[in-house]
Amino acid sequence: MRKTKPKKRQVLPDPVYGDVRVTKFVNHLMYDGKKSISYDIFYSALDTVKAKLPNEEKPAL
Repeated sequence: MRKTKPKKRQVLPDPVYGDVRVTKFVNHLMYDGKKSISYDIFYSALDTVKAKLPNEEKPAL
């Protein structure tokens, strides 16, 4: 049994949007440790959403 509780790991913010939620989403999306591919999938999905939004009142993220 463990003597002490492990320290919480600090999640670094996303390099493009600067948001921790994006990093957490990409980490859950990641398969076999391919984080760069997960970032590519996420950013292309956001680009698709931005292209389909008619107005710029609300951001895609």
